[in-house]
Amino acid sequence: MSRVYNFSAGPAVLPEEVLREAADEMLDYKGTGMGVMEMSHRSAAFQQIIDEAEADIRDLYGIPDNYKVLFLQGGASQQFAAIPMNLRKNGKAAYIVTGQWAKKAAAEAEKFIEVDRVASSDDKTFSYIPDCSDLDIPEDADYVYICENNTIYGTKYHTLPNTKGHTLVADVSSCFLSEPIDVEKYGVIYGGAQKNIGPAGVTIVIIREDLIPQEVDKSIPTMLAYKTQADAGSLYNTPPCYGIYICGKVFKWIKKMGGLTAMNELNEKKAKILYDYLDESEMFKGTVVKEDRSLMNVPFVTGDEELDAKFVAEAKEAGFENLKGHRTVGGMRASIYNAMPIEGVEALVEFMKKFEKENA
Repeated sequence: MSRVYNFSAGPAVLPEEVLREAADEMLDYKGTGMGVMEMSHRSAAFQQIIDEAEADIRDLYGIPDNYKVLFLQGGASQQFAAIPMNLRKNGKAAYIVTGQWAKKAAAEAEKFIEVDRVASSDDKTFSYIPDCSDLDIPEDADYVYICENNTIYGTKYHTLPNTKGHTLVADVSSCFLSEPIDVEKYGVIYGGAQKNIGPAGVTIVIIREDLIPQEVDKSIPTMLAYKTQADAGSLYNTPPCYGIYICGKVFKWIKKMGGLTAMNELNEKKAKILYDYLDESEMFKGTVVKEDRSLMNVPFVTGDEELDAKFVAEAKEAGFENLKGHRTVGGMRASIYNAMPIEGVEALVEFMKKFEKENA
């Protein structure tokens, strides 16, 4: 069977080259006589895998020495609790709510600290990013929280909020390693790997060292304390070894592709093909204001639920998988992460043109 074009929001498409390499090493990783799935996390071979993965992500993002890189479990959703637990000093934080995940993060944080929702785009079904240039951030807020790219709604912060000197915490799950960033503008950058980097099961946290409490509050579960994980080099307990191994291969693939500047150029090119068509189409319309569009997740609708369903069904028949939109938006969504080849986006647009012609 031939490979489909997989537009899933996550778990999502991985580079074919990476999958083939992993398949070749499934039974014997570099002469060890076993695969990484079977390997002890205490072995020299696995230590090299995790060390190289960390070195490569540091290289890609230009992560300064005073930031720790942690490979964790529990998904991005577990960080909704870990962040307020570890970062609380005054017991208050400012949250900017631009989608489902920021909304859930704020609700979870409220179990541990006082949450001030300083801005939201809920009034227009999260179809835009609010103006964050002069927010009313409490002086004593421990941090300001954002979800930088909104997978469900297809919005992206193209300018980071003015945090007025407060620590910025960003969930970057669906835009991880899609473009160069200045790490020093953030206190914490984190995300689930299953959208743009690797398989489900790995969560990567990049955290400035001074934000890791040296005296761990006894109320924080051992596994959720950043100090536990940082002191143990992400090996306090058995980590998601195979997932980390695949992430490491993806980091090397991105470097081979030319790094994050080249990746961003390719992502802009792919997104432009799809957005240009949506802007000229009579049938399909994007749901996000132009200036806040994501390069990774592109939601669109026909305005007719039956026609949307017909499109999704026929697209599936034609080899375009997982185009159904999230239930809160409806319609369709094409997630065009790093590993989606430009040919996939071009083929999708050709199919959309054909569908529009046949159903006009």
